[in-house]
Amino acid sequence: MPMHTLMTTLKLFAACPLVLAVATGSRAEQPPAVPQGGTAVTTRQAAKPRATVGAYYFDGWAGTSERWKDDATWAARNPPTHLTKRMLDEFADREPIWGWRDDSLTVMERQIDLAADHGIAFFAICWYWNADPQKVAQDPKHTGLQLFLKAKNNRRLKFCLLVANHAGFLFRNADEWEKAAEGWLPYLKHPQHVTVGGKPLVIIFNPGNGDQDGFARVQDIARKAGLPGVAIAGCGSGDAKRGFTHTTHYNIVPGYASGSEPHKFAELVQAHQRAWRGTREVPYMPTLSVGWDKRPWEGDRGLGQKPGWYFPDRTPDQLAGGLESAIAWMDQHPEQTTAERIVLLYAWNEFGEGGYLAPTKGDPEGAYLKAVKHVVERK
Repeated sequence: MPMHTLMTTLKLFAACPLVLAVATGSRAEQPPAVPQGGTAVTTRQAAKPRATVGAYYFDGWAGTSERWKDDATWAARNPPTHLTKRMLDEFADREPIWGWRDDSLTVMERQIDLAADHGIAFFAICWYWNADPQKVAQDPKHTGLQLFLKAKNNRRLKFCLLVANHAGFLFRNADEWEKAAEGWLPYLKHPQHVTVGGKPLVIIFNPGNGDQDGFARVQDIARKAGLPGVAIAGCGSGDAKRGFTHTTHYNIVPGYASGSEPHKFAELVQAHQRAWRGTREVPYMPTLSVGWDKRPWEGDRGLGQKPGWYFPDRTPDQLAGGLESAIAWMDQHPEQTTAERIVLLYAWNEFGEGGYLAPTKGDPEGAYLKAVKHVVERK
């Protein structure tokens, strides 16, 4: 696929002043076009990054699917928990270059190298609460976290927790937040855990399920364990009076269940840009979706989700333009964001929802990863 300069890309976002501010600079300041050649595996980081870029990591690609158990052909595939028939039939190009399953140390180490080689500084790994510690330990969605900790090359990448406290994984009271924090301590104290202002970062998916007393107990447990506290970021909102120290987003999805309808990727980027705002008291870490198209999870051959908007025209150049604008926003509003200049990308491996950076059969050369690398590392 021929690549264009970022100037061409930025014209797609002309409705956003932030992006225009980037596009109207001198030509020498524009990032280079993303190259076609090379492979995603062999390039290496060299320049000092302009931002600390994290990518959300969702492990729906371990365990065993509970759907279509009576279908012997399906069962013989040993499908992971979130694979669907629709993904296989209509979206086979989303299959990662290592296959649909990621539950091996070899695959995790390969992912760490790919991310680190292309400007990704950390994975924000989804973590799911359950009052039964055995169920937490046995949840296949935690496979990636455990493999990351065992990986011999994990010194190349940092990690933090994204507490996925949505339906089915909600906290009921402060006692449960306290119990969860006790279980997090080995992660929070790990030398590769991301810190913000010197404190380990924990991102809360559903801030409405947060608990002021619960967060106070989280802080207390951390301090008693010798940590300076915890940076607690709410996705979408986060009041300091309720114990949040930062805000961010997981993603922003216009038309989530508004009927199947194609839209421009530029609209998705602009929806994120409009949400970038923070304060000195509660800094914001800008988020950008690298794609959104959850059709593989819709309907009877998916996960039964309702149809919604999708954004099928994404390109590496458009992703580069969106990431440029996030960096420009941090340049223009340093008082509203973190000193670490954190940007979160949705996502590394949300293959079912269309938000993925990981190389796939449809993108075996890692063009989207290369786009991230060239933006983050350009001088």
